[in-house]
Amino acid sequence: MALPTPTLIDRLDAAVDAVLDRVPGDIVLGIPLGIGKPNPFVNALYQRIKANPTRRLRIITALSLERPVGKSELEAHFLAPLVERVFQDYPDLDYVKDSRAGLLPPHIEVREFFMKTGDYLGNEAAQQNFISTNYTFVARDMAVQGMNVIAQAVAARGETGSAEWQLSLSSNPDVTFEVTERYAAIGQPLLKVGVVNLQMPFMPNHAQVEPGFFDIVVTDPAATHTLFGPPNGKISTADYAIGLHASSLVADGGTLQIGIGSLGDAIAQALIVRDRHGDEYQRILGSICPPGELAGRRLGRFDQGLYGCSEMFVNGFLQLIAAGVVRREVFGDATLQRLLNDGSLESPAVGPATLAALRRAGRISSPLDAGEIDWLVHWGVLRAGVSLDGDHLVLGDHRLRNDLDDPTHAEAIGTHLLGARLAHGVVMHGGFFLGPNDFYERLRRMPEAELAKIDMTRIDFINQLDGRVPGESELKRAQRRGASFMNTTMMVTLLGAAVSDGLESGQVVSGVGGQYNFVAMAHALPDARSILMLRATHEHKDGLHSSIVWNYGHVTIPRHLRDIVITEYGVADLRGRSDSEVVQRLICIADSRFQAELVASARAHGKLDAAWEVPEAHRRNLPEMLDEKLHPWSQAGLLPDFPFGTDLTDDELHIVRALKRLKRATQHPVELVSMAVRSLWEGREAPPAYLERLGLDDATSFKKMFIRKLFAGNL
Repeated sequence: MALPTPTLIDRLDAAVDAVLDRVPGDIVLGIPLGIGKPNPFVNALYQRIKANPTRRLRIITALSLERPVGKSELEAHFLAPLVERVFQDYPDLDYVKDSRAGLLPPHIEVREFFMKTGDYLGNEAAQQNFISTNYTFVARDMAVQGMNVIAQAVAARGETGSAEWQLSLSSNPDVTFEVTERYAAIGQPLLKVGVVNLQMPFMPNHAQVEPGFFDIVVTDPAATHTLFGPPNGKISTADYAIGLHASSLVADGGTLQIGIGSLGDAIAQALIVRDRHGDEYQRILGSICPPGELAGRRLGRFDQGLYGCSEMFVNGFLQLIAAGVVRREVFGDATLQRLLNDGSLESPAVGPATLAALRRAGRISSPLDAGEIDWLVHWGVLRAGVSLDGDHLVLGDHRLRNDLDDPTHAEAIGTHLLGARLAHGVVMHGGFFLGPNDFYERLRRMPEAELAKIDMTRIDFINQLDGRVPGESELKRAQRRGASFMNTTMMVTLLGAAVSDGLESGQVVSGVGGQYNFVAMAHALPDARSILMLRATHEHKDGLHSSIVWNYGHVTIPRHLRDIVITEYGVADLRGRSDSEVVQRLICIADSRFQAELVASARAHGKLDAAWEVPEAHRRNLPEMLDEKLHPWSQAGLLPDFPFGTDLTDDELHIVRALKRLKRATQHPVELVSMAVRSLWEGREAPPAYLERLGLDDATSFKKMFIRKLFAGNL
């Protein structure tokens, strides 16, 4: 059935008028997480309602992104030119600015289900309006909130309004389809607004929609702007150690999920090193693994390749696709996928054996009917154009008997009518994407055939095994063989529970997102594993703390779903283990400065035998040990600080390193005094360009002169 023609509006203010006219009373606006927000439209609507207290506005969303700003005068000076260069004309969301400043008017509220990590700690309005939910329940919970408008940034190609004009949900098909279906099923009105941003990469497959999917499509050029592109972060020694351990658990021919940030990049680089530099990879891993542990790891190259299935499609995945590591194709038919998995189909290449295998599996009959022919053509088994004419299959001059059970006729069909390889294979399923600027640019420039291997799709497809249509659950299980679902966490208790989204005070750090979904899915699939990763320590203004703790007053993943935990000091396989074994294995990957305290706590609570001691091989879990082991490989170029590049210049990186040392010292008085004495004694000066960048070139006050000396001493 053809979709209706949308209302095309070429001005943002007119689009706001249309929304306010069509939806009387309060507006409950749903907008996607991340870069799928149509910022200019949202700002225009927000400002209109802000000025009119007779209309109320509730915004339901997640991960509202904002251009970086410095927390100090020094940081602000440094960031200003970098932000202008990297983020260009990216427009901040007005509701974010007002929310951070505590200036949201009383008739407007913002409810998020996932917040930018740590950004809203202590913000009472944000904390009180937070919605705690799993990602797969977001569409449901948007309906619970009474959403009546959904607006999304979309990509477009073709001439606006023409028959060839096409739209794509691009970065965010995650919840929009499910929301639309839910509302249609119950007959509840929902105004759908698509706002064209020509900077959005046009993603095909499930992300592509007809313009009529939306009620209103906004084509104002003012809605096109630079996408939010956070620069790649430096990969620390600890992150590389975690990434190396994690990479050694990934099965060739398996399924992979990783996240954003330096840890995701570390895993991706470690997988590339494993594939391309096998001997060196084994030596690197052997240097940080306790004796005997290397034997149980997966160390070989990726002969079959991996399939990516991740709620977040990140730069690390794009790098793995480019490196040929993520290349295992999956297909949207359960029978076809099962035959590939069990070897009945040896590869995506098509041959006479392909038809025979499908016939044995009962997927096709003999003679073929019209529906089966269409199915075979769609998947590339038969060549495009094969048709049915009576009891014959026809293609061009070839007219062959429609009989697969007769060897002579089957051979003729195999010779003249078969395609070369299976079609519509996908190597990556993602629900939304976010990455640096070159990530978006590569997607925009990617050849269509390669881009078609990436399928941005619904979050209810990715994050759970349940199917919304018959056979979908079977399909997911077939596709997701040998899965390694990797997620980060903040803390892990000695009994195996994980703390990933909030503090025991009730303050929300980020959100559950899809973490619980992937952990549960790992336990539901027979050969999948949940891998939770964390740095062994974290620092507060009151000092260094262990990230492995005896107990904590809030958990995200309960202890009964414990599986694999990784720190920079090793891997703790907790699945099916007793409480005592779990305690021992986690202590063995804790920082050695905290092991005695953890042992004492576990003994005091009756969970650890009094005679147990930390094995000798795990008593040097210290940062300097890792630096000693991994620094040579960093120098050799296999573990570089920025394996996938960075938007920062060499001078900016030099300044950043000095500022980080200076910032750390301000949190440790003894270190700060020592640094100050050294800086004043040595009397160094920073390059004039650096001082100008930081606003210290004309320092006259004692404070600025002092900071100038400290900065120079840290270069």
